[in-house]
Amino acid sequence: MRKNSIKNTRVNGEVQRELSRIISREIKDPRIAPMTSVVAVEVAPDLKSCKAYISVLGDEQAQQDTLAGLKSAVGYIRRELARTINLRNTPEIRFVLDQSIEYGVNMSKLIDDVTSSLSEDDRDD
Repeated sequence: MRKNSIKNTRVNGEVQRELSRIISREIKDPRIAPMTSVVAVEVAPDLKSCKAYISVLGDEQAQQDTLAGLKSAVGYIRRELARTINLRNTPEIRFVLDQSIEYGVNMSKLIDDVTSSLSEDDRDD
């Protein structure tokens, strides 16, 4: 994997901030879960495409609905991005579900379950 240039890293951060703002404040699609966050953004060096990794707190249905809502609003999101960020090209946005936060929450719960059952066993002795 090639190391991102400083400019590319700055663009990624700026696009991520704007996408987060647009998704949380501008879009009124009921399919998009209220606990949707943009975890990371990878803008191609030529600024033609962009992968936005999103995390949705909720069940699989909520995640699929949110993805569908974002895909249907992608034209509006790109126009807003073009209006707020001054780039030569406004990238084509592809939303990708990122389950790392959900995975972390589940792992944390499993660890808590194990430690609580271990401490109960200690009390039984």
